[in-house]
Amino acid sequence: MSDTELRRTPLHAVHRQLGGRMVPFAGYEMPVQYSGVVDEHRTVRSAVGLFDVSHMGEVEFRGPGASETVDRIVTNHVSRLDDGQACYTVMCKEDGGILDDLVVYKYSSERVLICVNAANRQKDVQWMKAFASAECAIEDTSETWAQIAVQGPKAAELVAQVTSPDPTGLSSYRFIEGSAEGAPALLARTGYTGEDGFELYVPAERAETVWGSLIERGAPLGVKPAGLGARDSLRLEMCFPLYGNDIDETTQPYEAGLGWVVKLKKPAEYPGKEALRTAKAEGSRRKLVPLELETGIARGGYPVVVDGQPAGRVTSGTKGPSVGRSIALAYVPATHSAAGSQVEIEIRGTVRPARVVERPFYRRPKPSVGA
Repeated sequence: MSDTELRRTPLHAVHRQLGGRMVPFAGYEMPVQYSGVVDEHRTVRSAVGLFDVSHMGEVEFRGPGASETVDRIVTNHVSRLDDGQACYTVMCKEDGGILDDLVVYKYSSERVLICVNAANRQKDVQWMKAFASAECAIEDTSETWAQIAVQGPKAAELVAQVTSPDPTGLSSYRFIEGSAEGAPALLARTGYTGEDGFELYVPAERAETVWGSLIERGAPLGVKPAGLGARDSLRLEMCFPLYGNDIDETTQPYEAGLGWVVKLKKPAEYPGKEALRTAKAEGSRRKLVPLELETGIARGGYPVVVDGQPAGRVTSGTKGPSVGRSIALAYVPATHSAAGSQVEIEIRGTVRPARVVERPFYRRPKPSVGA
């Protein structure tokens, strides 16, 4: 896809004004960094960063039985959610392969919003609409939304200044309808960084106003815009999977460490349920595991070597700015998936030792007493 064909989010002009380095991503022209990946990463860990995630897609289910319809599509149990509660889940093919990983927001039994990955939007919408009925309409509303992620230990203090009602009393994965700088908004305590934070869904035409206010009001808090590079290193330190890298249609939830979102006992039948039941009973031959390396940096696609033979592959890798170590996610044989297991990774022709560790790589420090 050429630059002239790339789509632009409602905040594209703002990124240009801020000096963001733009790159193609999932069919969009997106900022990969502004002040630098490491600087932006550390800002999110210590203060607050802003991410434009408006490239993500939104699909709405409306009508009687909307939550039950979603239950026939995804693996998690949406009908059991409270109104105003969200959940992470996956959507599978009949063979259990992951079509996409999603965040589902349940307004009520008659209204549900699903956030989908940008690169999968058209595929997902087509798949979901096969489950539509006269009672439950399914609509792709992506073009009407902009999505701004406000992430970091000072995110709540910043969000409270631009939203109404104050959403900072929300628990994780809860949301309310309100406003941001006067624009109607969905205010969700969700994110993809491992830090406290919010995702603000606002009308596309009001995105620049909301972003500008967050930048202005956040200046005393040390706010900075952050790009795709920092988003990737932050999520990798948390072992959060990235669709297209760590999970795809060839991977199943159990081998990817996502068995916790698979509800085999819920009444609804959904694509892949029987295949996943079998996969759980038989066990996985490979597992997605976190690895640490003493030397070298593993990148996606590098071979994992066991007993001198290729036995898996790296899916994501970098040097974690918050942990100061070379880290990676990789599929390895189940026999070598326990913490402490030793494997090797071939990096540009040289085999380097790696060790399976507990997830996540990074744990957010607990507030000190009296803080």
